[in-house]
Amino acid sequence: MSDAAAPDLVEAEVAFGAAEHPDVLILACGAIAREVLAVISLNGWTHVDVKCLPAKLHSTPEKIAGAVDAKLAELKGRYDRVFVAYADCGTAGALDLVLDRHRVERLPGAHCYGFLAGNAAWDTMQEEEPGTYYLTDFLARHFDALIVRPYRFDTNPELIEMMFGNYKRLIYLAQTDNADLRARAVAAAELLGLEYEERRTGYGELQPSLVQFVDVGTRG
Repeated sequence: MSDAAAPDLVEAEVAFGAAEHPDVLILACGAIAREVLAVISLNGWTHVDVKCLPAKLHSTPEKIAGAVDAKLAELKGRYDRVFVAYADCGTAGALDLVLDRHRVERLPGAHCYGFLAGNAAWDTMQEEEPGTYYLTDFLARHFDALIVRPYRFDTNPELIEMMFGNYKRLIYLAQTDNADLRARAVAAAELLGLEYEERRTGYGELQPSLVQFVDVGTRG
């Protein structure tokens, strides 16, 4: 998915259809659409549909469980099996209540930083320095749209110190080796006045979680 051809994953609900007859659905956050599609491509799955809810839901995490619930209800009976590609994502357990009712699994951990870095690795990073701000490929790509403009850092730079004064470093959790995204992440760290670090995570726990569900679940 090139940037030029990419749909609006921040604001819109987006669907990616399977090449053949789909019997598996991955209902994902738009913030990890590229990664989910990459895992599907790497494994050669042609029977998996992907539907993404808008990434902007993360700005109001109390709405995530309701949005997932509504989409699962809408799609009930259309697929043999469904997987939800969200972590808890700030829902304080509300998402798990929805998934229990629908008998659907989700990604491990509390947030995308955890499952992309590996939850144990993220715990270690956070213990090392609690004042850490994290970027993923998606957040690096959309930093201006999600952070700079909504919080008016471009017109009111004094707000940066108010919001990020207790942070010490920015860690870019890189899913890909992308020079443009790296430059954006470095620029974000400079804007926020934070030390810059980069950790190449690849797809972390996302790939084995999806493989376990799609391949192992199918064989089972």
